[in-house]
Amino acid sequence: MVPELLVSDLDASLRFWCGLCGFAVAYDRPEDGFAYLDRAGRQVMLEEVMAPGRRWVTALLERPFGRGINLQITVDDVAPILASLDAAGWPLFLALEEVWYRAGASETGVRQFLVQYPDGYLVRFSQDLGLRPGVGPGFP
Repeated sequence: MVPELLVSDLDASLRFWCGLCGFAVAYDRPEDGFAYLDRAGRQVMLEEVMAPGRRWVTALLERPFGRGINLQITVDDVAPILASLDAAGWPLFLALEEVWYRAGASETGVRQFLVQYPDGYLVRFSQDLGLRPGVGPGFP
């Protein structure tokens, strides 16, 4: 699944996604205010709200966009993204944490953080820590 995010300023969004989070433009259509981004097979599409062409807006857009959703992007290592955001003085919405979630008879671990991007979408970068046997409440 590749999410397409409506954005108010494509250039500002590209500075965030490409400049800070390590994505690259796979292809774009500047005349349509559109860019398709990729980072090691993780992809996202951006479309400027006021750009010409199709309109996907179903209701009045108010900031923050994307209320009630966060986009989890699995990466090999969250450290380079954290360092880039820190160097830019970009605040984190949720600080780096290590969490283990129950998944059947095991637990799956992640190192993750959340950042709020210019239009308000929450982006969760997540690094897989593998599986371990489940212990504690909820396990047989």
